[in-house]
Amino acid sequence: MGVFSSSLFLPLLLFFFYHSTLVESSGLENDFLKQQEADRVFSLPGQPPVRFKQYAGYVTVNESHGRALFYWFFEATHDVENKPLVLWLNGGPGCSSIGYGEAEELGPFLTQKGWPELKLNMYSWNKEANLLFLESPVGVGFSYTNTSSDLQHLGDKITAIDSYKFLVNWFKRFPQFKSHDFYISGESYAGHYVPQLAEKILDENKKASVDDYINLKGLIIGNAALDEEADQRGMIDYAWDHAVISDQLYQEVKKSCNFSNENVSLACNDALNEYFAVYDIIDMYSLYSPVCASQNTFATSRKHFDVVGAGSKLFSKYRAWHQKPSGYDPCQSEYTEVYFNRPEVQKALHANVTGIGYNWTHCSDVITQWNDQAASLLPVLRKLIGAGLRLWVYSGDTDGRVPVTSTRYTLNKLGLKTVQEWSPWYHHKQVGGWTIIYEGLTFVTIRGAGHEVPTFAPSQALQLLAHFLANQELPSAAF
Repeated sequence: MGVFSSSLFLPLLLFFFYHSTLVESSGLENDFLKQQEADRVFSLPGQPPVRFKQYAGYVTVNESHGRALFYWFFEATHDVENKPLVLWLNGGPGCSSIGYGEAEELGPFLTQKGWPELKLNMYSWNKEANLLFLESPVGVGFSYTNTSSDLQHLGDKITAIDSYKFLVNWFKRFPQFKSHDFYISGESYAGHYVPQLAEKILDENKKASVDDYINLKGLIIGNAALDEEADQRGMIDYAWDHAVISDQLYQEVKKSCNFSNENVSLACNDALNEYFAVYDIIDMYSLYSPVCASQNTFATSRKHFDVVGAGSKLFSKYRAWHQKPSGYDPCQSEYTEVYFNRPEVQKALHANVTGIGYNWTHCSDVITQWNDQAASLLPVLRKLIGAGLRLWVYSGDTDGRVPVTSTRYTLNKLGLKTVQEWSPWYHHKQVGGWTIIYEGLTFVTIRGAGHEVPTFAPSQALQLLAHFLANQELPSAAF
């Protein structure tokens, strides 16, 4: 006869199909598990012991150019399988989310002077989420390109494109987190990065395969550069209102300068030079904090980031506009820079594997121009609100760089309907700040915090994150 009975053929076919599928899926699983294990960070020099897992390494975003972005990922301290995933981005443009975000603000390990060089952050955001830090774009921190001309073509658009490609490829390496709720967070010039990346994800999700779909739920941004005109006008009004500049200088700036125009008159130029000179002697990023007394450290923490035109076509002409922020310990940036340039630290982090020809710095020394930046992110914010994403904006109220005044001017331009009027929120028995809830957006101030809110008010910042992730209003009474 030589012919299988149909009753025998179908079960055999199903068996072989199922078996080959298991082998194939097992092979794929082994591949990404090997990649994860290769990125596993077991310990760092001067690191306190922890129970949660951490990973660091590179994800290629453009093979032909050899562009790769560096990440550092921390699993949540507990309930890893159910906690959301939060991406943190610092701004600049050109500043490191690892140097600022992880090591000086909200990561599990904060740098400090002496030994051990790292201390455990009891208010780390991985208490509420699985936490991912990204150095973006290439040229920032440990992120690199093998095509040097890439560094001359950077701007908002390519940053969003490469960050999106990073996420797609990162989720392929860590597929166990693909189904988790995903949120994007950041501060300062990440007021560009975060909404633009969210918009990119929204647009790509409409045509993405199941494998590439990203489960984006919302975004939260702090002391964020969102609208050039409002940001600049708010800086001057805030400085006058906080007794940083004189009545005479304030009136001269208001009379001579048009913040909607990048071309400045001689009178405006003189007035702005006098205005920015104030921030040579006090900290623009935290008005009431001391500056670093160490001459050597002062040069590091106050180094100017001279990206031409970055973030503002008018104010970017002035040196003080490009000052870097420093932390609550105003000398901390020096400790961080020394730490991440140590070869044994880089080896433990799987960083600098290509032998980058320059030192790690908080803000890039190799990015010398920024080719495109949106004058206003308001159209993007409206699009994100319309898509139903959760959107919170927060502001430390002692920041003179992107002050609360600027953010209020910006949000007023949105013209959103007010759902709950301006009211205090509480952190234990004290007023933590004020909040107003608009239709589609919540705005929160953090009382007494500078530009880097998690640095200056770590407990309040963690409370803010917890309520944002849970989609809960902040406490309206002491507790």
